[in-house]
Amino acid sequence: MGLLEQAIGEFGRYMKVERNLSSHTREGYLTDLKQFRAFLEGTDLKSVPSGGVEGAIPTDPLVIRSFLASLYREKLRKVTISRKVAALRSFYRYLLREGVVAVNPAELVQLPRCEKYIPVVLSADEMLALLQVKFAEDAAGRRDRAMIELFYSAGIRLSELTGLNLGDIRFQEGLVKVRGKGRKERIVPAGRPALLAMEAYLQKRPELRKEGTDEEGQEALFLSTRGKRMNPRGVSRVVEWVVRESGIGRKISPHALRHTFATHLLDAGADLRSIQEMLGHKSLSSTQKYTSVSVSRLMEIYDRAHPRAGGGKT
Repeated sequence: MGLLEQAIGEFGRYMKVERNLSSHTREGYLTDLKQFRAFLEGTDLKSVPSGGVEGAIPTDPLVIRSFLASLYREKLRKVTISRKVAALRSFYRYLLREGVVAVNPAELVQLPRCEKYIPVVLSADEMLALLQVKFAEDAAGRRDRAMIELFYSAGIRLSELTGLNLGDIRFQEGLVKVRGKGRKERIVPAGRPALLAMEAYLQKRPELRKEGTDEEGQEALFLSTRGKRMNPRGVSRVVEWVVRESGIGRKISPHALRHTFATHLLDAGADLRSIQEMLGHKSLSSTQKYTSVSVSRLMEIYDRAHPRAGGGKT
């Protein structure tokens, strides 16, 4: 095993044990680092001026820039390239802390300026169509309704929903304890329809329990038909089915329900700081993208209705 491969493996354990990062983040970073290693294996580092290789771990920024240049040639999105730079920066910070390298070359590489995008958001009518879908009254059907209601009511991430435990729902207070990125906990409110849907599901939940269910399955709020904690792919399939049944004619991801939650709050007059707290965003800038959605919707209404906008009646 080469020095770089060994360091990547140790970094993976560090992210899990010391940083307590989510499995999604860990897998993404490790995939990016393995791609970097594959690039190095297929590149003659001697062709890069002052290659700066400590053992098999390069420390010259030119090596990092060469890697990024290869990503640009593949025409990857800038946001994807930025994530790979973030993975390299985090990896080299770890190596620096461990004394493996003397500098962090990824810190000297400028991030690409990412394209701004407007999140996919459902209108109030489209969201209502989703919530009016008929679910089966068995355990799985009640579970699916509860998940859809909770996505829209609390604005939580997919990983946060699958990570919920039975003790995280405070029915009397109408609150949910959520473990977000970096296992940071926050308390978010949940509306009465979501709470009622979860209560109805919990009445049937024992039907999903299987003999020999492990401790993880016993604690999990949402169980699969195998008695295990629901995984992200299983939840995504439920969302895909509900979207098809609703007839809205759009492809919607679970994350779009989170965007819809935030945008509808903003449209109803909620302030950005409150929305930031509920979403668990570290910085307000992450929340401000929802203002673009609201302005975009406002312009649609203006163009359609105002006589001087060209879309209204004269």
